[in-house]
Amino acid sequence: MSLDTSRSHDLFQRARQFMPGGVNSPVRAFKSVGGEPFFAQRAEGAYLYDVDGNRYIDYVGSWGPMIAGHAHPSVIEAVQKTLVDGLSFGVPNALEVAMGERLAELMPSMPMQRMVNSGTEATLSAIRLARGATGRTLIVKFEGCYHGHGDSFLVKAGSGALTFGQPNSPGVPAPLADLTLTLPYNDFDAATTLFDAHGGEIAGLIIEPIAGNMNCILPKDGYLQHLRELCTKHGALLIFDEVMTGFRVSRGGAQQRYGITPDITTLGKIIGGGMPVGAYGGREDLMRQIAPDGPIYQAGTLSGNPVAMAAGLATLALLDEPGFYERLEQNTNRLCDGLETAARDAGVAVTTNRSCAMFGLFFTDKKVESFADATACDINAFNRFFHGMLQRGVYLAPSAYEAGFLSSAMSESDIDATIEAARGAFRDAFAD
Repeated sequence: MSLDTSRSHDLFQRARQFMPGGVNSPVRAFKSVGGEPFFAQRAEGAYLYDVDGNRYIDYVGSWGPMIAGHAHPSVIEAVQKTLVDGLSFGVPNALEVAMGERLAELMPSMPMQRMVNSGTEATLSAIRLARGATGRTLIVKFEGCYHGHGDSFLVKAGSGALTFGQPNSPGVPAPLADLTLTLPYNDFDAATTLFDAHGGEIAGLIIEPIAGNMNCILPKDGYLQHLRELCTKHGALLIFDEVMTGFRVSRGGAQQRYGITPDITTLGKIIGGGMPVGAYGGREDLMRQIAPDGPIYQAGTLSGNPVAMAAGLATLALLDEPGFYERLEQNTNRLCDGLETAARDAGVAVTTNRSCAMFGLFFTDKKVESFADATACDINAFNRFFHGMLQRGVYLAPSAYEAGFLSSAMSESDIDATIEAARGAFRDAFAD
């Protein structure tokens, strides 16, 4: 079984002459799974179509924003209606006001926000706000959580919870890495110990409330509450990076799903409906410290772009459809249960994690609750499975450390077709 991807191959060879790895974002190069990427021609509903005419059921969804599927008619209509009036103004527009009102309604923890152009901008701005508001310098992050490519986030864990981080990318100065402490995700005791030792120096703790960048890993019962209590006790700000989980795991994000109120929230993905966008926000007393109201500087020429706001508002409006999240959760459960059954029938050890329209597939027979658990899985088996699924017209994230996403455009027949494809892919992945 082999798809014709000759045009994608030619494009990749051309791209490699002008872009590092032939791509504009590393994971797109398929380096983790081997082989070459396909090049998309168009997308519609639950499907991607490549330049060679192959169709794929898409479980990446442009890395999360396409919760209603690709090219949804109401989103396209909103974009077309807006862009005829201009692509960028450099002055305020009414759509960014409407977006602010909508976000405050959906996430009461962020009555004030600032729009930016990417999730990375949002997280970088959030930690600057945390440092400026508290007068402290240390930031706590979690092993396996990803918050964009800012210097403060490209830090790996040391040999224990109290070890200062070390940069894991050239170009990140060691003194800057010294200001970032790293904790193991889902470890209650390590978090308590770190705050007991450094609580008075910590400006903020940033976490993906449901991790999506070491595949999909859910917080243990009470873990997010524990972090909330530690931050409150020690005067640090709790930052929820909901760039991925925002409006994907519930209408009010992970913070609504788990009943936690963070001090600062970062958003992206769905609020742009496929356009480049991000946002950060929180309590008024914090956000009033951002320029021009306060001394903490942050700016962006294209922030609040009218076309991006139109696409985002149209996407967010779709979430109000009765039963929207219930159907997504049912389909996710149908998919994950079906994948586990197909693996078991093939004699393959597989487990899944899932939360509404977000899921993870792991080649292990153990429960996966941490970065260490994720890295102990059979990555080579995943890579073979990935290519088996791709050849059968199913596109999963091209890395064992990335979560998968469903859209409301997926039908039960799409889910069933995926499960049937998995049966063959599991057999191929473990063939002698």
